[in-house]
Amino acid sequence: MMENLIRGRNPPQYQRSPCKEVRAALRKRPEEELQCLEMTTKRKIIGRLVPCRCFRGEEEIISVLDYSHCSLQQVPKEVFNFERTLEELYLDANQIEELPKQLFNCQALRKLSIPDNDLSNLPTTIASLVNLKELDISKNGVQEFPENIKCCKCLTIIEASVNPISKLPDGFTQLLNLTQLYLNDAFLEFLPANFGSI
Repeated sequence: MMENLIRGRNPPQYQRSPCKEVRAALRKRPEEELQCLEMTTKRKIIGRLVPCRCFRGEEEIISVLDYSHCSLQQVPKEVFNFERTLEELYLDANQIEELPKQLFNCQALRKLSIPDNDLSNLPTTIASLVNLKELDISKNGVQEFPENIKCCKCLTIIEASVNPISKLPDGFTQLLNLTQLYLNDAFLEFLPANFGSI
């Protein structure tokens, strides 16, 4: 009969359901099969009872966000939902005029890319980004760096080309990990003492 079922010779209504097959197997080896069935049932029940992520209070792990070319006038509030896990943020080519304080709670941030926006300054709260390695503020209206940029000691790359920057603060000499600094088309008139030692 099983051979006929496999070959499709019997109508579907006569096919044995999985439950009947399990019961048939239980009649053959009751102890072994019953134990297996109980374990399978437990797993299925546990799977159904585990609450969803929102009930468990687990944080969704997001490390990279890209909002480039989105015609944004401000940093999206959704960014701040991932302040514990966010490592890279791309806000290229928008119309953002200022960076909110909440952004600098993202202390895991390693790369902040905001070129081609309407920034006029970098807030002093940038000092909170102690893990920041790459900063791109090119093609903005930034006139100067805050003195406490020196607190971002992990910085290795700063791209600040095409900004009306006239001087660099003394704190730049304390960025000992800085290996690449781009200031093309800036208006530098002053470099800090010992600048060549960084």
